[in-house]
Amino acid sequence: MTGTASGEETAAMTPALQEGDFGRAAETPSGKGAGDENFPVGSWLLPARLRPHVAKFYAFARAIDDVADNPALTPEDKIRRLDRFEDAITGKETKDPALMTAHRLRASLAETGVTARHCVDLVAAFKQDAVKLRYDDWDDLLGYCELSANPVGRYLLDLHGEDPAGYPASDALCSALQVINHLQDCGDDYRDLDRVYLPQDWMAASGLTVEALADSESPDGLRRVLDLCLDATAALLEQADRLPGQLRSHHLALESAVIAALAHRLVGELGARDPLAERVVLNKAQSLRVAAPSALGELARRIFRRPAPRAGSASRQ
Repeated sequence: MTGTASGEETAAMTPALQEGDFGRAAETPSGKGAGDENFPVGSWLLPARLRPHVAKFYAFARAIDDVADNPALTPEDKIRRLDRFEDAITGKETKDPALMTAHRLRASLAETGVTARHCVDLVAAFKQDAVKLRYDDWDDLLGYCELSANPVGRYLLDLHGEDPAGYPASDALCSALQVINHLQDCGDDYRDLDRVYLPQDWMAASGLTVEALADSESPDGLRRVLDLCLDATAALLEQADRLPGQLRSHHLALESAVIAALAHRLVGELGARDPLAERVVLNKAQSLRVAAPSALGELARRIFRRPAPRAGSASRQ
């Protein structure tokens, strides 16, 4: 199954969601889509035959993320809903129309031969979001990224038939992207969800409590914490820079090169700008100026068999 249901079919299969109607409701759509993400999702750089599968995976991830981030739900309700998604993706539940996003992805996994393990790990991450609001240290945060981010890269590698030997570099890239997102949203995450992904030991060493995240600009101590996170993220990106050269798929290598280049640029932007004072993102023109040279550079290296650039060559200055 590579297509998606029409709007009429979806309406017929998925009942309207009503507040408090747990027996039917599962999803709590936020209205966010692929266009709201920092990095390309199923872009034209990927093979056209695989993009519908990537879209189904993204729709599933978006649906469970929206459940975890919904402030109107209790932690217990979030976990119950996420359990239902896990049952659907693993085939324990196959008929509930409120779980159509998971049913479509389960069919996609069956068609492509990709394990459901990556989806189960994502569900586990969002269950953790429902109950865990603080992270003790950098290793604790990376443990979260192992569930919330790394399965995305592993899914893409498996979908393209890549060697699992590429997992470590892919994990480094995905974890870096997750931390970048946390830094961009650190103020909103605290104000809206009371969720703080900044390592608490670094906060304490800088004489800070989480209340500093409610300010309209970062105090000196918070700037030090942000910079520690950025330095650690730049180290992850040094490992991630090896990924394109490890991939057989030209399409996935180009996509990975672009994403890594955008991540390097955002690390630099977050080092120069204050995520509490403004939303630190790249506009379309900036993204294109980063993406085009990185894609063309990776393409040229593949055509002329040039060695990949030294890891970390574009890291934060």
